[in-house]
Amino acid sequence: MPTYRIRAATTDDIDGARAVMLDTVYRDFGTGYVPRWHGDIIDPECFYLAPPRHTLLVAIDERDGAVAATAALDARGPAHPPNPRRLAERYPSGETAQLRRVYVRPEHRRRGLARRLVAELLEFAQADGGYRSVYLHANPDSPGAMDLWRSLGKVVCDERDGVLGGGTGIVHFEIPTA
Repeated sequence: MPTYRIRAATTDDIDGARAVMLDTVYRDFGTGYVPRWHGDIIDPECFYLAPPRHTLLVAIDERDGAVAATAALDARGPAHPPNPRRLAERYPSGETAQLRRVYVRPEHRRRGLARRLVAELLEFAQADGGYRSVYLHANPDSPGAMDLWRSLGKVVCDERDGVLGGGTGIVHFEIPTA
């Protein structure tokens, strides 16, 4: 069984992290790269490594040094549009730690990596001291995502039914910080 080292990403990890992220949006989401949604994937240094209140974590497979999983946090709340206005108001930028890009390569799934990465992100948010809530949106087509997020938080908006926001299919969660 492989062992993993979880740590903050460095510039040396960017290509591996980007590959995990792009593979996920193509394979699991079926959307491929969409610039207005995925700009952070192309330039993770600018979005996650440079700003002091942001981070990108990687899980490194110690057998070969490859990036097996990613997870990021930033201070940008959900924007309206495309998200419902009430979510943008409830989770304002600067006060909201938004979890992003919690992605695990298929061959490394079911080993607790996503849960471990999220635990590290929550510690990062608590240490910051300026975040009052933790928010994320999830694509329900991502294998294992809904079970993970339901076990860690609560659904605050489910757009799969078409009633809110035009039925984008996204599920929004709040994760307790303590």
